[in-house]
Amino acid sequence: MSDYPHLLEPITIGATTLRNRVVMGSMHTGLEDGFWDIPKLSAYFAERAKGGAGLIITGGYAPNVRGWLKPFGSQMSTRLQAARHRSVTDAVHEHGGAIAMQILHAGRYGYTPFSVSASTRKSPITPFKPSTLSTKAVDRTATDFAKSARLAQKSGYDGVEIMGSEGYLINQFLASRTNDRSDAWGGTSEKRMRFPIEIVRRTRELVGPDFMIGYRISLLDLVEGGQSWDEVVALAKLLEEAGVDLLNTGIGWHEARVPTIITQVPPGAWRSLTARLKPEVDVPVCASNRINSPEMAEDILASDGADLVSMARPFLADPEFVNKAAAGRADEINTCIACNQACLDHVFANKKSSCLVNPRACRETTLVLSPTRTTKKVAVVGAGPAGLAAAVSAAERGFAVTLLEKSSEVGGQFRLAMQVPGKEDFAETLRYYRRRLEVLSVEVHLETRATAELLKGFDDVIVATGVTPRIPSFPGVDHPKVVSYDQVLNGSVTPGRKVAVIGAGGIGVDVSAFLTHDPADDLDDWMAHWGVGDPALHVGGLKEKKPRTSMREVHLLQRKTTRIGKDLAKTSGWAHRAVLKDSGVAMVPGVSYDKVSDAGLHITVTSPDGSVSSEVLDVDHVVLCAGQESVRGLYDDLAAREGVHLIGGADVAAELDAKRAIEQGTRTAAAL
Repeated sequence: MSDYPHLLEPITIGATTLRNRVVMGSMHTGLEDGFWDIPKLSAYFAERAKGGAGLIITGGYAPNVRGWLKPFGSQMSTRLQAARHRSVTDAVHEHGGAIAMQILHAGRYGYTPFSVSASTRKSPITPFKPSTLSTKAVDRTATDFAKSARLAQKSGYDGVEIMGSEGYLINQFLASRTNDRSDAWGGTSEKRMRFPIEIVRRTRELVGPDFMIGYRISLLDLVEGGQSWDEVVALAKLLEEAGVDLLNTGIGWHEARVPTIITQVPPGAWRSLTARLKPEVDVPVCASNRINSPEMAEDILASDGADLVSMARPFLADPEFVNKAAAGRADEINTCIACNQACLDHVFANKKSSCLVNPRACRETTLVLSPTRTTKKVAVVGAGPAGLAAAVSAAERGFAVTLLEKSSEVGGQFRLAMQVPGKEDFAETLRYYRRRLEVLSVEVHLETRATAELLKGFDDVIVATGVTPRIPSFPGVDHPKVVSYDQVLNGSVTPGRKVAVIGAGGIGVDVSAFLTHDPADDLDDWMAHWGVGDPALHVGGLKEKKPRTSMREVHLLQRKTTRIGKDLAKTSGWAHRAVLKDSGVAMVPGVSYDKVSDAGLHITVTSPDGSVSSEVLDVDHVVLCAGQESVRGLYDDLAAREGVHLIGGADVAAELDAKRAIEQGTRTAAAL
């Protein structure tokens, strides 16, 4: 008996039978944009199909040049392009999977000077103002979608997904926010719906009755001037009449000021909306967004909340997600932690996507953990993210690995990170590594301080001894009020009601969130704090935010005069700043730290206009988040030896970077 009977049950979509209810959702990786990356794309999808995904949906392909996401980006509009995709579809079918190509027109989200939209209203997240599509051009564009689907069919795809959410072109036609037309394609909600309906109708005419057509429908726009719930339901029914076989869930536009998939979004936050749509239509519906475990996916299906479950980033984290769940090995799944650092942040920086917890994602042909041909004993010193990645990767290659850690637990800085509100899933990464160490029979020695003498019998030594908090130099830094971030996050110090945080990098922001968070908040509170309302009552799903109640009075300070949080990640930094602002955190740049006394923290502040002022912050504690220093004494002792490798924070002690640490650990093991 399976633990996930609903998840693993086959389902027929149109004329296509899927082996289970798990959809690998669409996510652009950058491998779609150049024909020279087709072999890498094939290997990437093949590994996920081999891992058991029922249906794979590709990243978005534009139906024409004006639909490009970026110059010379992914497109499906010629026979040559279609022919190149045959290796992709063959690779998936070879492993028993099904694959659909997503057709996406960027509209005003296109990073090109020739972007087009329903009107000339510029997007707040792109530099170019779009041109308005003429009445005839709209008609041609609808036909281009259908032609693109026909080419996908010739390429061997089992179906297509028409991208009608996230604020792309189809959404731009549907919402009054971006459609001020007065012709046949705008002016009323019925006319605004005509564009997606025509796309589906024409697609069905070209591909015939047996080719699967999915549609990504925006259930909650989360922008002003978005769609009402009645309009969403009406659209869903019209799409079904026009020939859609599957409705997939989309939540929020890219320009929305409500986070939808990052760490601080509660898992399963949006599942109720899919459940709400399901009884309104007869075609299968698919739940998506912030679902990262087989347990949650099973619960959604078992409660009749959806017919399928889409998980995109979880398949970056672990391509064997389904097979592990089916084999009773769910405790071995490498869980997506929704950090966005190597996936979406890479894509928006015009880099190839990967995964923080699985750096092999999208690098299947270049970062290979091939079986070793030699017998070697490998010691890994330090069980933080870098050391854990190195130990597991080396053991997967067949080396005899010993892991030594001076503390009583593995995890290093991840044990601190998982205490931060919204980063609880980081504990899942440590659960994964602990289980892999067991399965691979890695010899683990905790509470063991490695020495050069102890390491004499090993062929290779990987030093991942991590970092220690940097203590800045100013009078009073040794005052009892002064504590370090690790003391706060590990619970050894409970700060008072008034706190100053020195250092406003990622750690300072995390600590400030930790200090102000109300642990009693639940999903309803989270929605209320972000101003998410019932779309049947609030158009677009937006309402006034509920004020946050901060647990403490916090001052977040930095030496630099630039805006606090400027260097945080593109897709999540804005949300972290918003939480701090809503929690009443005083964010002050341009600060010099004069001293700490019984009276508090004495500072001098240089304002943007150059004026200087001094003040004393009456605080109970001063938390140091002023960077880290590498711990590399052992490496220095071993430097004369061959086969010694330095990785992670011990190598570079910049702002804590788990993405770099895990990748470096994996690459070091791959090169042994």
